[in-house]
Amino acid sequence: MHRFIPTPSHSAVELGPLTVHFYAICILLGAIVAVVMGRRRYVNVGGDKDVITDVAITAIPAGIIGGRLYHVVTSPEAYFGANGHPLNALKIWDGGMGIWGAIALGTLAAFITFRRVERGTSFAIFADSLAPGILIAQAIGRFGNWFNGELFGRPTTLPWGLEIPRDLRPQGFTNFSTFHPTFLYESIWCFASAIALISLSRRRSFQTGNLFILYVALYCAGRCWIEYLRIDEAHHLWGLRLNEWVSTLGLLLSVFTFANREMRARKVRM
Repeated sequence: MHRFIPTPSHSAVELGPLTVHFYAICILLGAIVAVVMGRRRYVNVGGDKDVITDVAITAIPAGIIGGRLYHVVTSPEAYFGANGHPLNALKIWDGGMGIWGAIALGTLAAFITFRRVERGTSFAIFADSLAPGILIAQAIGRFGNWFNGELFGRPTTLPWGLEIPRDLRPQGFTNFSTFHPTFLYESIWCFASAIALISLSRRRSFQTGNLFILYVALYCAGRCWIEYLRIDEAHHLWGLRLNEWVSTLGLLLSVFTFANREMRARKVRM
């Protein structure tokens, strides 16, 4: 008898008049872990621990807003189409966060705040300190998709397949009951990538800022194959999902930038 991964029967809990959504808890927990890890790593390289908190106050909300904006802009039909409801764009707890928007706006807010509150350390060192923690935050945040029963992959009969209730299955897949748990794949990939970054940073010294660039490369590499598995609605360009193109472009740019910076740093040391 096969034992598959079940989809949680509840995505929220009622606490009196307050509704606590597990999706939001996952994002919040991930953010806390990223701040704690980032503070410790930043202090270890001589930074001020309070800077992490100051930056987080603006970068985390900016990342959430950026992630939501990316999702709404790339999936407008659900909110502004014939059967869309514009106000649903504000319901972040129902799921729908574009990581590229979160990284872009979150990084921009972090850079602006960092330049305002920190004078003795470069932003590149700061970004390197945060990189592993951001991956852990993304790994934890992906479990929010599990609670919401969303963003799963193609049908599968593998033992770790994810059981999806019929009402949550997309059109054309209602006769299938188990799907690839892409939330779990991405979470494992992010955890493994974070461990790799920590291990690499201890074994050798990179050009300042390259650990963050390597984070982008590793995450993009994972998203390339995870996006290939997903079956949720998405815009396509030349046969590929939009996020596949974004992931591939991000991977190529980050790898090129990383290699170029390392080569230039090596020449300087010689």
